[in-house]
Amino acid sequence: MSSELFVFDSAQVAAEACGATIFVLLDQARSERGVARLAVSGGSTPKIMFEWMARQTFDWHGIDLFWVDERCVPIYDSQSNYRMTRESLLDKIRLAPQQVHRVETEFPPEEAAARYVADLTRTFVLKPGEWPVFDVLQRGMGPDAHTASLFPGEPLINDRSHIAGLVWVEKFRQHRVTLLPGTLEHARSTLCLVTGADKADALEKVLRGPHDPLNVPSQISSPQMTWYLDQKAATKVTLGAA
Repeated sequence: MSSELFVFDSAQVAAEACGATIFVLLDQARSERGVARLAVSGGSTPKIMFEWMARQTFDWHGIDLFWVDERCVPIYDSQSNYRMTRESLLDKIRLAPQQVHRVETEFPPEEAAARYVADLTRTFVLKPGEWPVFDVLQRGMGPDAHTASLFPGEPLINDRSHIAGLVWVEKFRQHRVTLLPGTLEHARSTLCLVTGADKADALEKVLRGPHDPLNVPSQISSPQMTWYLDQKAATKVTLGAA
């Protein structure tokens, strides 16, 4: 696995740098293809990033926004990734409703997953067997090395037939809708925003350990992987190519 790592003094600075790169990549994609597709993740550090992005001057015209994963909870629930993104970013920028492609968690989990797949298929104009190609995927990582809602041992980590699906996360007793590995692997650029000392051991396993994505899901990679880390997360890895 080949990755570019950037280590920053704090989670705030890492989040701002990641957000700035997202703007650059979206601008480039929109210039080349007329539209740009972004998928984002939830979490405390992305929240910092979204709040920073909301304060910047950026033309959001032609940007389609998706989520890497979502918890099957109401959109007003504190666990909702959509709610966090809406409060920290969407309420403060100009993005038309048709540009926002959330997981419709008001429906039962299986239906919510099916509707998300249908939205992806429609927006990317996919033919059977084709993959959605995101211009930018912003991913995170948990202390157990999970990414998206793909936790260690999840059977769908081996799925290369479906673009998104429904998973049951036993440790949280919760259904989630998540992009699946085939989609993650086809992204043009993947930006992994990882901060905090509790991520250091997992990050070392991801970047320095044997390739075992079934048990280390954050090893799922796309051709261009860039890691935005704070000093605490990066204590066991070094700056440079992994």
